[in-house]
Amino acid sequence: MMNLSVIIPTLNEAESIKELIPFLLRQGGDFINEIIVVDGGSTDSTCQIAASLGARVLISEQKSRAVQMNLGARHATANILYFVHADTRPLGSFASDLQKALIKGYRAGCYRYRFDSESFLLRLNSWFTRFNGLFSGGGDQTLFITRDFFNTLGGYDTNFCLMEDFELVKRIKKQTKFYIIPKSMTVSARKYRENSWLRVQLANLYVFTLFYFGVAPEKLKNSYAILLHHDTNS
Repeated sequence: MMNLSVIIPTLNEAESIKELIPFLLRQGGDFINEIIVVDGGSTDSTCQIAASLGARVLISEQKSRAVQMNLGARHATANILYFVHADTRPLGSFASDLQKALIKGYRAGCYRYRFDSESFLLRLNSWFTRFNGLFSGGGDQTLFITRDFFNTLGGYDTNFCLMEDFELVKRIKKQTKFYIIPKSMTVSARKYRENSWLRVQLANLYVFTLFYFGVAPEKLKNSYAILLHHDTNS
């Protein structure tokens, strides 16, 4: 029987999880075994709200998505893991979408996405998430993966506090087909609101280039922090 552990890494996401957790529980039904919130040191009420809404709350000693998500996976009890960023909104059909993909034999995959903005440039960005190419598999697309396969891969590489999602998907694709569910979920455009479309695009392109040429993870983090007014864990 398939069941799901939803793992949400957080850092000061009180407002986001206030809506996300009830939505997941309501739409996931019996498919959801548990929701695990792994916090990286929030100074707001993220942990208290998550616990009050029925989530299992774990505290990470390190503020790092890779570390937090691995911690959540180690404590997960379901046979399917679903990694969701706090500021994303999965579709109401996510439970059946994931089950259908798993029944087809896919061991890992994600969604397309669209931004919570009507900007033409952001709609253009979103259009590319339908392709299973170089830029597919970002954390904003969420990630479902069987727990056995995740453990076989060794989980997220904790050397990466940026690009950890792409690094894992890169390894996934070497071993199995990676499935992109042909539906679009909604993600936050706050990074673009805090900066500008051009600045974010240039920063992303630069960091992607460094990543695919094997530049050290710490260099990726420092470069991104310099280029953008954005916390690398958000």
